[in-house]
Parts: sequence; structure tokens; C-alpha cells
Amino acid sequence: MATATVLFSTISTALFILFSFGQAAPLILTLVNNCPFTVYPAIQPNAGHPVLEKGGFPLSTLTHRSFPVPNQHWTGRIWARTGCTHTNGKFHCATGDCNHQLECNGLGGAPPATLAQFSLHHGHNDFSSYGVSLVDGFNLPMTITPHEGKGVCPVVGCRANLLTTCPQKLQVRYPVGHGPVVACKSGCLAFGTDELCCRNHYNNPQTCRASSYSEFFKHACPATFTYAHDSPSLMHECSSPRELKVIFCH
Repeated sequence: MATATVLFSTISTALFILFSFGQAAPLILTLVNNCPFTVYPAIQPNAGHPVLEKGGFPLSTLTHRSFPVPNQHWTGRIWARTGCTHTNGKFHCATGDCNHQLECNGLGGAPPATLAQFSLHHGHNDFSSYGVSLVDGFNLPMTITPHEGKGVCPVVGCRANLLTTCPQKLQVRYPVGHGPVVACKSGCLAFGTDELCCRNHYNNPQTCRASSYSEFFKHACPATFTYAHDSPSLMHECSSPRELKVIFCH
């Protein structure tokens, strides 16, 4: 009986070790605020995917917040809301606002805003694809850094503060008209033409082309998407990273 007990204990220990090491560690998203002011990150899943962290929260200067993503395929986007205030019981942000709510709960944000885009846990090698988009304009510098992944895992994004160089026709000021520049519109958002928005006849890779406005963003931040059919190779595939770090004002 003693021998059987020892054998059972040994097998149980071995199974515990095998099970423990066989479990994949969760993929962590970490949002870091390096800006000299509070930002309000917003997280919007694509249709059919769960909302993470209620879709938004405040993040004080020089702090971070980490949370796991679902173990199954998840796609969505993250951006920072800026110039946010609570006035008379109402919440409002100068950029990236999601229907005047602190917790976006799946809602999108008002452009222009710098976007981090993700497609996590997909493909045969547990790929995490990620990129930074200025297609909807710019409101903050932002980068994405993967940790402990395999394969093509570069740091991407836009470190330049384009608010200081934004062409006048693309500037968003807050308060409207006389305040400082708080965001920089895309050509599509500023002028709304089919050509600049890659709509209708222009909605394919052959006719949707870079413009002088998208080239302004591309020149400053080459590792970002700047128009609708920009190079798909900018969406990088990194196998099994342990963490993806989104840094505002990097």
C-alpha cells in the first residue's frame, strides 16, 4: 500500500508539472502613459469579440495598466482620448470621444485619433498581428512593443508629435477656432472626397493611392498606415508574444 501511495504521488506530481508547463501563459496588454497629462485609453473590439476593461478608463501621467486578453481570437483597436473633463455631471473629451462616456463599452471614438490595431491569437503559430494607423488622423504619438515573441516582431508606431507640424488645413483646435492644436485630421476627414477617402471607384488597391496629406503622415511616421489601402505588410505577425505594450507619447 505504501508503494502504491508513493507511486500515485509521483504520477500526480509529474502530471501536475506536465499540465502546468503545457498551459500557455496569457497574453498581456499593457498601456503606458508617458504623456505629461492624464489620458483616457479606449478599447473597441470588432463585432463578435468581447469588450476589454469596460472599454475605457483614466490613465494618469507616468503610470501603466496591464490586463490579459482572451485566449481565443480577438480583434480590435485602442486609442487615447485627450482633453477630457467632467463638467456638470457630463464627461467629454477634446479628441477620441466615445459618445461622452468614460467607459466606451464597445463604442468607437470620434476621429481624428491615432489608432493601435490588433488581431490576436490567430493562425497556426498563435500569431498576434498589430499596427498603428493614422488613416483617421493623429492625436498622440503612440508605439506598440511586443515582448518575448518569435518571428517578425518589430516596434512600430509614430513617435513624432505631429501637432506641432500639422498643416493648417488639417488642424483641429480646442476650444474650436482659438484653442491649441489638439489633433491633425486626415485628408479624408478634412475634405471628404471619394478619392481621399478611398470610397466608391477608389475603394480598391489599384485606385486608392497616397495623397499629399497621407504623405505628410508617412514622411514623419513611416511605420504606420496612412491611407485605406496602404501596404498590408505594415500589419506585423509575431508568434506567441507574452506581452504587447502600447505606449502613449513614446
